[in-house]
Parts: sequence; C-alpha cells; structure tokens
Amino acid sequence: MTGDHQHSGPGPIEDYALLSDLRTAALVGKDGSIDWLCLPRFDSPATFSRLLGSERHGHWRIAPTGAVREVRRRYRDNSLVLETEFSTDTGTMRLVDTMPPREKHSHDSPCVVRTVEGLSGEVDVELRWVVRFAYADAVPWVRRVRETEPVLDEFVLAIAGPHIVVLRGDVLPQRARNERAHELVFTLRAGERMSWVMQWAPDPDELPAPRDPDQEVRDSEDFWRGWTEKITYAGPHRTAIHRSLATLKALTYQPSGGIVAAPTTSLPESLTGQRNWDYRYCWLRDATLVLLALDNFGCSQEAEDWRNWLLRTVAGDPADLQIMYGVQGERHLLEWEAEWLPGYQGVGPVRIGNAASRQLQLDVYGEIMDALHLARERGLPENEESWALQRGMLRHLERIWREPDRGLWEVRGPDRYFTHSRVMVWVAFDRAIRAVEEDGLRGPVARWRQIRDEVHAEVLEHGWNPDRGAFTQYYGGDSLDAATLLIPGAGFLPGTDERVRSTVRAVQRELQRDGYLVDRYSTSEDQHEVDGLSGREGSFLACSFWMVDALHYCGWQDEAERMFRGLLDLANDLGLYSEEYDARAGRFTGNFPQAFSHLALVNAASVLYGGRRRGARSRRDPRPDAW
Repeated sequence: MTGDHQHSGPGPIEDYALLSDLRTAALVGKDGSIDWLCLPRFDSPATFSRLLGSERHGHWRIAPTGAVREVRRRYRDNSLVLETEFSTDTGTMRLVDTMPPREKHSHDSPCVVRTVEGLSGEVDVELRWVVRFAYADAVPWVRRVRETEPVLDEFVLAIAGPHIVVLRGDVLPQRARNERAHELVFTLRAGERMSWVMQWAPDPDELPAPRDPDQEVRDSEDFWRGWTEKITYAGPHRTAIHRSLATLKALTYQPSGGIVAAPTTSLPESLTGQRNWDYRYCWLRDATLVLLALDNFGCSQEAEDWRNWLLRTVAGDPADLQIMYGVQGERHLLEWEAEWLPGYQGVGPVRIGNAASRQLQLDVYGEIMDALHLARERGLPENEESWALQRGMLRHLERIWREPDRGLWEVRGPDRYFTHSRVMVWVAFDRAIRAVEEDGLRGPVARWRQIRDEVHAEVLEHGWNPDRGAFTQYYGGDSLDAATLLIPGAGFLPGTDERVRSTVRAVQRELQRDGYLVDRYSTSEDQHEVDGLSGREGSFLACSFWMVDALHYCGWQDEAERMFRGLLDLANDLGLYSEEYDARAGRFTGNFPQAFSHLALVNAASVLYGGRRRGARSRRDPRPDAW
C-alpha cells in the first residue's frame, strides 16, 4: 500500500452497500472497503469513519492490489449477504460480507464476517484494517494476542478506553511500516478461501468467543430467507419492493422496534455544505408510513413492534412530545460538530445529534393519530392506556394548534403557519372522531368535530392561493411545497377536487426535474429565509414517490406508473436509495440508505398495485365523507 492510499476519500454514495445485524449497520464500497460502522448501535460512535474523511479516519478494505477490470455486486436472493466479484487481468475473486442478525434479546456481540474466495486464476489481495474509535478521534492500542487455554486462540485486539474490537481470521494482518494501520497481502488462487470475523466487545475482561464464519453466513441467509417468506406482495416490480422492505427491516433496532431514518450522519444534501444532518434516530412521523409499508405486505410483527415503540416513547406529558427520539426512546439528542472530520468528500460540517428534536412540528400529532388509527384498522388491538395517551395528546393539541411551527422539513428559519402542518392537525382530530364513531372508543367527539371543521375551513381560506392556483407552502406565501401532494392521501380533499389537481400540476411545473424528480421546495437564493440555510439541495426522492401517489389519486394512472418506473431506475445496482438525487451531478446526495425514500417507494407500490390490507378503510382510501 502506497502512501497515497491513506489520503484517499470515499467513493460516490451510490457505490455503497448496506450490511445490518438489526442493531447497527455498515456501509461497504465497490472498492471492498467498509467505510462506516458504528458499534454497538446505529447511533454509537463510529469505528470506521472514512465515509466522512479519508482512509486515515478508519476503514477495512479487502480487494485486489492491482487494477480491477470489472466489479459486480449482488445480495444473495433477498438477504443482506453481499457478494462482490473483482475481475483482474490475472484472475477473479469474490468477497462475501455480512453482519449476522441477532435475536431480540440476544447478548451476542455485533460482528462483521468477511470471506474471500478465488474463482479463477490468481489474484494478489490486500487486507487493510485501520481502526479509529470515537468518530476517528481515538487511535487505539492494537496488539496481537495468542492464548492457549482453554483452546488455542489467536487474535488482534484494538482498545481505546471503552471502545474494544477483536479481529480473528485465517491469517491476521501485521502493523504496516511507519503507519498506524494493519495490513496483509497474499495471493488467492482458484478454489482457495479465507475468512475474518471482527467483533465488538463490551469489556476487555469479557472478550467474545470465536465465531465460525461459514456458519454465520449460513445463519444470515437463513434469517433473511425466513423473513422475506412473510412478504405477501407478488405484483409488478417485485424485486424492488422486496429490497425496499428488507432495507426497512435492516434499519430496525430489534430490541425496541424503532426504525432509524438512516444509518449515517452528515452525508450532504447540498454539495456546497451546511445541509448536513444526523439521521441515526427515530422520527415519529415515520410511524404512519412504516405501518403502511410493513403491514400492507405481510410484515405485521414489525408493524406491531413499531407501534409499541411509538407508545412507549411518547408516554408521559404530551407537552414534552418530541419529533424524534433515540432508538430506545432517548430524549436528549444534543447536536455538536466533530470538527476534526472534514466531511464527505470535504463537505462539512459533520454533525452528531440533531437539534431539530426540540422543534415544534404540529404535523407530528396528526402522524401519530393516523398511525394508531391504522393500527386499529389492521387488527392491532387498542388498549385503555394507549387511548388515554392519545386523548392526552389531543387535549394538548387543542391548546397549541393555533401556534405557528417549523413544519415537516424542520426548517431553521422562522416559525410559520405551514399548510401541511395545518392539514395534519385536521388529520389528528379526524382520526380521533373516527376512533369514537367507528371503533367505539370514548371521547368529546362534538368538540373534536368543531375543531376539525374549523381547521379545514382555515386551510381552504389561507393555504389555498387562487393567484397561484395551488396550495402554498405556508399561509400568505406564494412558494410551493411538495408536502401538499399528501393532501388527497390524508383524506383532507379527494384527488378529484380541482384544487388538488391544480396543485399537483403546479408542483410539476415548478418543483419537478427531468420528468421523475421532485424538489421538496425551492432552495433558490430568494427562498433561503424559509429554511435559514444556504445552498441548493438535490431532489427529494420521497417527494418524487409522493407525486406518484398524487397522480394516482387524481386519476392519472398511466402517468403515475410511468413516473414510478422512472424512479425505480434511479436506484443503485443493489436497489438502494439515498435521501436525495442531484440531477445536475447525476448522483445521490443525503444520508444513505434513507428509510423515508424506501417507505415512500413501497407505499407508492401499494397505492398503484395494492398490498395486503385489513380493515375497510385507510388513509390510502380516503372517504368522500372525510372532509
């Protein structure tokens, strides 16, 4: 390895693959390098941080030493067992990567299993292992250990304060000369195999026992095969739907049922910087989409786990409700910057934590009430504690619903009366009324009905701009917002309403790019006072799938299907999506893989082609009498 390598940065976001053990996740590049891994949880400090810097910030690369003619990748069936084949002038090798999922209450330590197989000829291979704990702020003490009791066990131990990992393998790397890295170079011939297992350890006196790498790979395949057998969808684009559902499962923190928005932080939404956020947390507004996405296609247990996480997390004083929490329901997500990391391809800052967790976003109340309404419709039993919690939230919402907020997009500009937020206030009271009228629960339905009707009239008066012929981003403004595409799906107005149709066409004219991509809202210079940030961002992929939904509700089915097919073509070679797509640069931007994008994809498929449903009505089948 030459000195130049230690300064090389990460590749394009779309070049990464996802590994997950349902506790945390790793990103593996096409170059065979694991460039991002937080241990032992999604939101723990990173052990490999090359994704936000260079090789010296931590990575684990296994790849040919020389020129590579071709790289081919695939997941085995619907699993998260990744195969990467490297073809060189002298031969071909396969790299197999996985993180074996652990059962809900398992105390097994997280581990990464990597195996190389010689397929033809011979290939000179390099393994380079650079551990940097605490987001690359802690260089560990690394030593080779050889134990003979009770059995022969040889491994490399890296330790720095509370951070500990152990590496075992058929051959172990040695410290590189003049570098704080460990490396190994060997020749791999056809038919030969070598494996390594890296494990996290909670205590230097309780190091994890060795694991059989071949068995771990088989266990991973068996787990994912068994899980995907539950998926009931067999319509068009089945491969894309299955991959998106598996990605949502992979972003689930198994012990609690919470789902992180993404396993990464600070992958830039704008290549000019500033719009970098930490997404390794659980957003409450994802609840509705998660329940739809998982339960529509047969994953009822995951939907129930998410519902239970939601109820535990929001329990308490409704005035303390946050928009996001940690994977176990933690409240304090203080935001700070890791100034020693330069950021992805030099685009900073690198933020840890998320200050938006303390914002007032009124739409969250509607999302929660809608999610729990859907849970009842789909057969998840309600209980007195759950309904009491919902009534408490509604009492609080009755006191604050007239206040301005920061809106769906968590703007860091001034509070406003965002149209989407007001629509979701309507949803909150509408779902409460339906709980009484349809499900036999008790509540002050007359008062709720009065508020619901007042909010509805207010949105039609102040959110609709007749000069623009569209619902605008906020009251009194003239700028557009893709969140208004959610109006028909929420049941606020039907897709046949001319105001909805006109809004959809207006969003297409002003926010749609290249036929398939939709921006959240304008981020041109004259719009920066809305979100308080500089720089243009890419098109938001979830909004692009929302356009598919809206076109369907408006009765434009052929157009909706054409757009859906176009968006499917934007996935990377493994079927994964980031948060945004920069049409100018032709690349992914934002955190990756993004749950919101995959949620929107599978829900669009449900709208277009149907999934398994329980209950006579749902948010996706708005009733004429719901407005």
